[in-house]
Amino acid sequence: MSKAAELAALIGSGQAQGDKNLIINGAMTVNQRGNQTATSSASTYFVDRWNLYHNTAAAANLQQSTVVPSGQGFGNSILIDCTTADTSVASSDTAILRQVIEGQNLQRLAYGTSDAKSITLSFWVRSTKTGTYICNIYHADATARSQSQQYTISQADTWEYKTLTFSGDTSIATDNDNAATFYVQWGLMIGSDLSSGTLNTTWENTVNANRFVGQVNFFDSTSNNFYLTGVQLEVGSGPATPFEHEDFGTTLRKCQRYYQKSYDYSVVAGTATQIGATYQTTEASSNYASSGYTHFKVNMRATPTITSYDYAGNSGKMRGGADNVAVVIQAPADNGFGNYCNNVSSGSGAGIAIHYEAVAEL
Repeated sequence: MSKAAELAALIGSGQAQGDKNLIINGAMTVNQRGNQTATSSASTYFVDRWNLYHNTAAAANLQQSTVVPSGQGFGNSILIDCTTADTSVASSDTAILRQVIEGQNLQRLAYGTSDAKSITLSFWVRSTKTGTYICNIYHADATARSQSQQYTISQADTWEYKTLTFSGDTSIATDNDNAATFYVQWGLMIGSDLSSGTLNTTWENTVNANRFVGQVNFFDSTSNNFYLTGVQLEVGSGPATPFEHEDFGTTLRKCQRYYQKSYDYSVVAGTATQIGATYQTTEASSNYASSGYTHFKVNMRATPTITSYDYAGNSGKMRGGADNVAVVIQAPADNGFGNYCNNVSSGSGAGIAIHYEAVAEL
């Protein structure tokens, strides 16, 4: 194909217009929460937009790493480092790395029509544990649909580039809203409930047993680690196009739609500091009171769950001339929230302020 024809094809598919990647933070550059240590909770976000869904006896450190494939322009990867092994896989055991995508960001796929588009998932992966791994896309709208593809990690502790194509689904449309629609998932440990059938390499009404057939148990040794970077999900049946690098600020703003905090970027929410807090006004009454409004840095996906902090890092509190003052969050919305507290220390100039962490993940 000539360069002109290739460009025309890309323009026709929307791929030459930028923002082709349906994955946010695929280069793993943004990490507002900081690393998570020895986590075994059911659902943990770590590097922004990336979640480990977990239902096993195993545990792992979840980190942003600087181990990257050479010469590809990446500065970071995700690292899942097994710290507690589980060699006895129960039927319900599940450990899945995933990113969840809003339906309104998937309309270009034209699902539910005769024009439904194929999509290609490409990524760089490295692991101590070799063998067969499964990627699954779970479509969570009115009728749950699912398609899976397998890939192989052939050599231990070596970066390998993978591309997988998922056919378009002419049967079911994606909802045009801000709710969870696509779960793009990398299997790590899967029990028989999700792996005892026949791998569904075309779209089907979801049969759980067909989703992760053949998946190795990454969590069978504390020596195991799993790295991932350069994740791109784009329209087309392949071959995958080069990774679309974007500037840090653009990626950060996209991530702040789902998670943001008042603290400086590199400071974990709940750290003892006054830097970044929203300062408040006070009313000179017998008890003294404080009220204020905080505008978010970008509008969030939906009304978030808000945790407040005082300067000392106490959650559910604010600074009211002194730390550890109870606070009421008022009228939270996708663009900000109000707050109110009583019993502010007299001499109201002495630090009346609130820190926050806001979460609107899918």
